[in-house]
Amino acid sequence: MKNFRKNKTFIIFILTIFLSITSGPLFAGGNVDKTDEKIQSSQNIEAKYVFLFIGDGMSMAQVNSAEIFANSLSNQDIQIQKLNFTRFPVSGLTTTYDASSFITDSASSATAMASGNKTLSGVINMDTTKTVPFKLITEYASDKGKKIGIISTVSLDHATPAAFYAKAASRSDYYGIAKQIVNSGFDYFAGGGFAQPKGKEKDQTDIITILTDAGYTYVNSRENFDALKSGDEKIIAVNSFLQDSAAMPYDIDRSPDDLSLADYTRKGIELLSKDPEGFFMMVESGKIDWACHANDAGASIRDLIAFDQAISEALAFAKQHPMETLIVVTGDHETGGMTIGFAGTKYTTSFNNIKAQKMSFTAFNTKILGPYKAATPKNKAKLADLLPGLKDAFGLDFESLTAFQKEQLELAFQRSMGNEMVRAVEEDQYLLYGGYEPFTVKITQLANQNAGIGWTSYSHTGVPVATFAMGAGEELFAGYYDNTEIFQKLADAMNISTAN
Repeated sequence: MKNFRKNKTFIIFILTIFLSITSGPLFAGGNVDKTDEKIQSSQNIEAKYVFLFIGDGMSMAQVNSAEIFANSLSNQDIQIQKLNFTRFPVSGLTTTYDASSFITDSASSATAMASGNKTLSGVINMDTTKTVPFKLITEYASDKGKKIGIISTVSLDHATPAAFYAKAASRSDYYGIAKQIVNSGFDYFAGGGFAQPKGKEKDQTDIITILTDAGYTYVNSRENFDALKSGDEKIIAVNSFLQDSAAMPYDIDRSPDDLSLADYTRKGIELLSKDPEGFFMMVESGKIDWACHANDAGASIRDLIAFDQAISEALAFAKQHPMETLIVVTGDHETGGMTIGFAGTKYTTSFNNIKAQKMSFTAFNTKILGPYKAATPKNKAKLADLLPGLKDAFGLDFESLTAFQKEQLELAFQRSMGNEMVRAVEEDQYLLYGGYEPFTVKITQLANQNAGIGWTSYSHTGVPVATFAMGAGEELFAGYYDNTEIFQKLADAMNISTAN
């Protein structure tokens, strides 16, 4: 017993000496201190080139579904294929609530990231009284001499892109927001067009005229876009085809003539990177959100993969400037309550079913359902007429559906055709189909359910989103923090003081 006590005392003594030498926790082997040193040294490296990629509506269910889908394209193993940004060395979790609700909208969530402040849903970069404007991370970066680029797949006056150049009491003031591009003086705007180019009543001066009169160059063809070169200043680049609400087409619907988010990102790098002070570029994939609102997993997944391809352009640039570039990827909120798992398929998923989808819900409405409704009296409409189009567009075989699913599809078809016999009360209609075409949204739901994907909402949800970072200042983005902190982390990475 004495020997045991002596040995025990000796062991404790040795451990004490070890701990004093390492100055860190025993089981961490001193890693805590080393991590702190890495954070401090990273903060001393100024990020000259900063990319902020925002997947609108993107939380981990959207990310993971894209990884599962990407793997399913090549094999049937139960594994994922990581995306470019899910390979980043640093990741964190970010809360998204705003000043009015635990479920934010895009205006208030983008405001949080752009200005570091909470506000009300629907408000862009103003306080909750809608009277006090906030200073933006883009304005701080511009004051430092950096070039500013703002890219989005949705209209450039939409909430998220607007939050990086405008201030408005209402996100719906599209015309007033778009005019603020002139006041910003920022350098590169690209992607979608303008939701209200002549104002709400279509009686105002065209926004393109206002912008070109202020010295901006407007291009909306691939030829003119490709001709842009380093040294060209003040550019507004809009895709020639705008699918819905002045937005770029879903990637699943994109033709070879359409520019991609990656194209706009690559051109932005070309135009902005020669400036001696560097740049700040915000790139949004806005229609991940729109697809999730409509419970269209196929369109959402393909837009997310296109988003990842845009991130690859930033990665290629970062390889040339590894010590000066910061890339941050995050979501502004989750949309649709998407989950990998559905009660009807239990523990089974079949992402192969998603591969058969050839078009988005929007394209289906435009190309198939819309023309059929216009040409067919409701008393002569038959579900059988649309079954070939259903299979071609979504790979959904009517005969393979259960009796219950067939009944649901028939009911949705009748409601889309306006059959009074099955007219729904407003609450019932919304719970079943949201604000969407009943037949189309029921198709997306059934296709998703067969793949093992479920949805709880046609709106946003309040779950945290993931944030990923790589490059100068990357460690700042580790941990669990609020979306307002992204503003300060970006400022710190660029060595910008935001003290008033």
